[in-house]
Amino acid sequence: MERIANFERNTKETQIKGRLKLGGLGHGEIKTGIGFLDHMLDLFKFHGGFDLDLTCQGDLVIDQHHSIEDIALALGTALNEALGDRRGIARYATCFLPMDECLTRTVIDLSGRPMHVFKGFFASPQAGELVTEMVPHFFQSFASAARMTLHQEILYGENDHHRIESLFKGLARAIKDASLIVSDQVPSSKGVL
Repeated sequence: MERIANFERNTKETQIKGRLKLGGLGHGEIKTGIGFLDHMLDLFKFHGGFDLDLTCQGDLVIDQHHSIEDIALALGTALNEALGDRRGIARYATCFLPMDECLTRTVIDLSGRPMHVFKGFFASPQAGELVTEMVPHFFQSFASAARMTLHQEILYGENDHHRIESLFKGLARAIKDASLIVSDQVPSSKGVL
């Protein structure tokens, strides 16, 4: 069973379209207009084993907020759609992800219940041209639209590039593990997620 979602999100602030395939080869093209975010999403698709194409035309002349938030919402919605009824998935996953001097912990539950908890900080206001205060907001928006519980913590590290990269890679690896088909049952004692 292929788990694929085509997505499109059009607002007065952004036009986003793309395609997500779980269980892919990490292929695809990312063009958000924010170079550092392109880099993070390239890493996300590679380490998650997702095929992902995503383009965004956003109102970057104002700032990055609308583009980053709407990309996260579109991508989270696509993940939710690709997971379907979530029958048979492993559901839970934890990833400790080292990135040189940095270590993060990502814990997820593909529960159908949106929640995001973030513990960490960034030393600089920007990484490349990416505004660092938008990083937790990206993950919060993604978790909400994906209907997942996501806990992220920067355990230690000095370099903001490494901190952010570790968070994106850790989420990718956790989703890869939690979305694996391991049975034919709905992974809940309630019988539904």
